[in-house]
Amino acid sequence: MRGSEFADLRAFAMIAEQGNFSRAAAQLRVTPSALSQTIRGLEERLGVALFNRTTRSTALTEAGARLLAGFKPALEQMEAAVAEVGNLRGMATGTVRLHLPRLAAATLVEPVLGRFHETYPDMVLELAIDDAVVDIVESGFDVGITLGELLAKDMVAVKLGPDLHQVAVASPNYIARHGQPRTPADLHAHRCINWRKPGSGKLYNWEFQADGRWFAVAVEGPLVVSHRDTALAAAAQGVGIAFAYWSDRWMKPLIDRGALVPLLQEYSPPFPGWYLYYPKQRHTPPAVRALVDFLRRTAQEPTA
Repeated sequence: MRGSEFADLRAFAMIAEQGNFSRAAAQLRVTPSALSQTIRGLEERLGVALFNRTTRSTALTEAGARLLAGFKPALEQMEAAVAEVGNLRGMATGTVRLHLPRLAAATLVEPVLGRFHETYPDMVLELAIDDAVVDIVESGFDVGITLGELLAKDMVAVKLGPDLHQVAVASPNYIARHGQPRTPADLHAHRCINWRKPGSGKLYNWEFQADGRWFAVAVEGPLVVSHRDTALAAAAQGVGIAFAYWSDRWMKPLIDRGALVPLLQEYSPPFPGWYLYYPKQRHTPPAVRALVDFLRRTAQEPTA
C-alpha cells in the first residue's frame, strides 16, 4: 500500500468516526473541500460510493461499512504501536492545540509554561486564549479547558484545581458614597459593572444562591466589559460593583491591599471549577496525553 493510499483510508476512517466532514477535517487539519476531494478520489479508485451525503447528514454505504470493518482494526493496531513506541521513548512530540479562557490561562497554564517546555522540549503547544465557548472538534483543537457546568457529555474530562467562587466586590470609596448591598436584590439600586461573554449578544446575569436554590439577577451600570479582570480594575477605581471569579492572580491582591471589599459572600457558594477536556478516542495521541497528565499534576500542587 502506498503512503497516499493509507492517508486516504485514514481520512475515510476519520469521517466515519466523526460522522461529519467538517469535524473530520478539523481533526486531520485539512479543509473540508480538500477532504471531500480526497474521498472522491478514493471512491473513484475503488469504483464504489463510500458515503451517502446530504446537506444534513453523512452515512456509510454498505460498501463503506464493509471497508471500515476491514480497515479500522488494522488502523487502530498501527496507532497503538506508534503510541507505544512514543511512550517508550519517553519524549512526546508534535503540536497540541489548546483552547482556554483568559482566567484559566493565567492561573493554570501561564505559571507552568517554563516547566512544561523543559519537560517536553520537542512539543509545540499552541494556546488559543479566548473566553468564547467553542466546539473544540469543529474548531480544530485537541484539548480545551472550561467550567464544569459547560462540559459536553461526550468528552473526557479532568478536573483541574478546586471549585470556584464568584464574588461581588466594590471599592471602599464606592461603599462610602453609595452604601453596601445586603442582599442580591439590593443590587438593583447600585451601579454595577456588566460583563458580556465574547460572542454573546446578552449581558451576563449575576448568579447567587439562597436556601439551596440558584437564582440570577440582571444588573445595570455605567460600564460593560468582555474581560472580568477589567471589571475588577474599574471597581477598584470606584466605577461600581464588579462580579468575578475569585482568583489569586487578579482579585486577591486587590482585596489584600484594601482596594476592594468582598460583598454578599453568604450568597456565593462554590461551584464546579475548571476542567480540561478532549474527545473520546480509542488511542489518545502521546502529546495530548503528556499535556493532560502534566496539567493534572501541576493543578494539584499547593499554591505558594
